[in-house]
Amino acid sequence: MGWLWAIIVGFVLGLLAKAVIPGKQHIPLWLATICGMIGAVVGNAIARGFGIEETRGIDWGRHIFQLGAAIVVVLLAEMLYTAMKRRKHEGQRV
Repeated sequence: MGWLWAIIVGFVLGLLAKAVIPGKQHIPLWLATICGMIGAVVGNAIARGFGIEETRGIDWGRHIFQLGAAIVVVLLAEMLYTAMKRRKHEGQRV
C-alpha cells in the first residue's frame, strides 16, 4: 500500500508542479510522476530539518515543502529532458 500512495502523491505533486511552472513543459506524465515522488521525499526531509514532524490533521507545512521540492525537481528534469531530446534530434539531422 505504501508504493501505491507514493505513486498517487507523486502523480499529484508532479501535475501541480507542472501547473505552477509557467510555460509548457515537455516531460511525459510518467517522468512528472517520478519527479513528484522525488519531490515528496526531499520535501519531507526538508520539513523534518525545519522541525515539522507528522501532526494530526493535514500537514500544510510539510506539503508546501513537498510541492516546492517537486517544482525544483520538475524544472531540472525539464531542462535535462529537453537538452537530451534536442541532442538526439541534432544527431539524426547530421
